[in-house]
Amino acid sequence: MSKLNLITKYSVFLLLGTMFGLMFFSAWNDSGTMDELAHIPSGYSYLTERDYRLNPEHPPLIKDLSAIPLLFLDLKFPTDVPAWTTYKNGQWDMGRIFIYESGNDADKIFKFSRIPVMLLAILFGWMFFRWTRGLYGNKVAFLSLFLFAFSPTFLAHSRYVTTDLAAAFGFFIGISAFLNFLFRQETPQGKKSLVIAGIAFGVAQLLKFSLMLLAPIYIILGILWIFLREYENFKLKKFIKEEFLILWKILLIGVLGILLVWTFYLFHVWQYPIENQVSDATFQLQTLGMRSMANLTVWLSGIPVLRGFGQYLLGLLMVLQRAAGGNTAYFFGEVYNLGWPSYFPLLYLLKEHLALHILTLIALIFGLRNIVKSKEKNFASAVNWLKENFALTASFIFLAIYWIQAITSPLNIGIRHVMPTFPFIYLMVSRQIIRWVRNYSMDAPLTFWEWMKEFYQHYIRPIKRGALVTALLLWMFISTIIAFPHFVSFYNILGGGTSGGYKIAVDSNYDWGQDLYRLKDWTDKNVLPNDKIAIAYFGAGNPGYLFGDKQESWWSSKGSPAEKGIKWFAISATLLQETKAIGIKGFKIDAENKYDWLLEKEPVARAGTSIFIYKF
Repeated sequence: MSKLNLITKYSVFLLLGTMFGLMFFSAWNDSGTMDELAHIPSGYSYLTERDYRLNPEHPPLIKDLSAIPLLFLDLKFPTDVPAWTTYKNGQWDMGRIFIYESGNDADKIFKFSRIPVMLLAILFGWMFFRWTRGLYGNKVAFLSLFLFAFSPTFLAHSRYVTTDLAAAFGFFIGISAFLNFLFRQETPQGKKSLVIAGIAFGVAQLLKFSLMLLAPIYIILGILWIFLREYENFKLKKFIKEEFLILWKILLIGVLGILLVWTFYLFHVWQYPIENQVSDATFQLQTLGMRSMANLTVWLSGIPVLRGFGQYLLGLLMVLQRAAGGNTAYFFGEVYNLGWPSYFPLLYLLKEHLALHILTLIALIFGLRNIVKSKEKNFASAVNWLKENFALTASFIFLAIYWIQAITSPLNIGIRHVMPTFPFIYLMVSRQIIRWVRNYSMDAPLTFWEWMKEFYQHYIRPIKRGALVTALLLWMFISTIIAFPHFVSFYNILGGGTSGGYKIAVDSNYDWGQDLYRLKDWTDKNVLPNDKIAIAYFGAGNPGYLFGDKQESWWSSKGSPAEKGIKWFAISATLLQETKAIGIKGFKIDAENKYDWLLEKEPVARAGTSIFIYKF
């Protein structure tokens, strides 16, 4: 290995090591976030009970991985409680019972179950670097990895037992493996690359149901690949034959993936009583409009050899059912349940580093300038560029499809839902930035001044541009360190910063329940032993477990805590902002859910970033 490669290798290890350290130590004092209350007990039950009655609306793989460390903790998982025996998908109650009410150490459960997710993020980063390096070399790969490792969104949501990192990883392996298959299908490695693509597709389906989007993306990319390859010597008969052949191979990839899904799900329902599975599926799909699909799912659930397919299809239909109904969210002072078209674009602008947006703008201007200056502006040259840069073409197609789907979706519950697109954005920006830094073009110099101009373009201008890029990356790094450990609450300066971003959007964008331990620390230092604190909390933590008799759970309709002689009141930002918001387009906020008695008061302190503390 050359010296340059050694330097690159150690630099990559340093980047990924820093990323892991930031994730691990920032999550150390984070209480349970909302979705973890359902995902953690579900994963543990899959491995210990081989029963899939909990949390069927998400595939099992990330939950399985997170549960592996818990197998070494000698935990108690009660199977004689109604949340397990009677309730239909009693995931939230089972989470509360398993984590907080069964004699288990809740802190250990959260800390241990999060480690596999962090390790997956590091594996993701390494694979992303290797793939990008194979396409465009060390510099583009290293810059892409830097943007990945210091993304506040990746740092925030690669530390918890949720499906957000899993979705991003699934789209990456699915798309990168399919591209490798396209590039190698006519080489001796063609069959191997097809099998790997099939496995990657299957693994992706086991990570999140949104990854079914890979199927139409594969078809679009496969058809486009054949068109670009055959364009110069286009013959309709051969073109049709090649298109059918690529579609046949894509079908084989899909079959391999579905077989992997079936095998995996069959293990997970092995001890799930078949009558319970049929009953649960019937109940969960009773309001689904697509009755033929609901009936098929129930039927498959009752066939022993096919009920793995039935359970997979149940989860997929539950996701479609939920997405159609939207989700109540707060955004720029408004509350609504069917989403805003501006939601994801504005959150991307405000929750990723401003330095990244500047780099993106430079890359766009540079790319557009190259198009304008190009001497060949015809369809044939465009086809040739798309063919030679097919990875970028595929990235752009994926970004367009995913972002259009996100913007038109009524389900607005956090920037984390567009995380799968980030690595491909980083790749496209990095490739252009590296070209911009070292870009120069000149014919053979004839005069002294032409020699001087070439010297400037070749040596001086790259230094100036490189210094600008270095400054932006340093700004990004410093912003990340300053935000530590509050990555969930990160907003850039346009969004009011980490302390003020709650005015833009809350929930998983700012307050997901992560600061309950920090509230406990503040209370121990500032509230007298004989005083109580009322807590209106949004998250998967358990105030009663942490505070005991020192706290009283609170909600808006109880009125002011002062009326019951309680001096202190703590409220999560999500609940606070929703009570200040205006319902739009006919959406009404019930009076009993509004903290009107709080609006005239100012908080005296905060626990972390997301819990506001008042004194009466």
